[in-house]
Amino acid sequence: MQYELEEIKKIRRNLGLTQMQLAKQAGVSQSIIAKIESGKIDPTYSKVKKIFEAISYFEKKQETNAEQIMNAKVISVSPGEDIKEAIKKMKKYDISQMPVIDDHKSIGLISESILLNALMDGKGKKVSDIMEDAPPIVSKKSSIKVISNLLRHYPMVLVTEGGKMAGLITKADLLGKMYGS
Repeated sequence: MQYELEEIKKIRRNLGLTQMQLAKQAGVSQSIIAKIESGKIDPTYSKVKKIFEAISYFEKKQETNAEQIMNAKVISVSPGEDIKEAIKKMKKYDISQMPVIDDHKSIGLISESILLNALMDGKGKKVSDIMEDAPPIVSKKSSIKVISNLLRHYPMVLVTEGGKMAGLITKADLLGKMYGS
């Protein structure tokens, strides 16, 4: 991101940083930051570059990741479960979709629309008969950008840590946690 020298104070405050914190990360003195912010000096290119690199560092550090958005309580269904049991589970937990988990691995996905189509068409008795492909899996550290792009194409994203299921993120989770009150 491009920055202007005059924006340093505003950006620093938006990041919740003191002049000292920014100076320390940039490897410059706090008085240099103060003088730049007040417009009293015209700093060298190398000092400005260090300050903007420090700002970028703090912005990346504050970027939202999967761990901050995910719902850690994963309600799932097994492939051998009866479709009617899956519907009961979805109603009980007031959810519209669930991953299909077999031996601690995601193997598919069911949703209200998949279930409705199966019931209307009289197809299948078990979850394995009607499930769709498994949703994508990301690590806890995956960025909001990665997650939002995946959610454009999939109804949910599973989150893992060390190969173990840690949570899931749906479009509703993303909207609620990022843009809700």
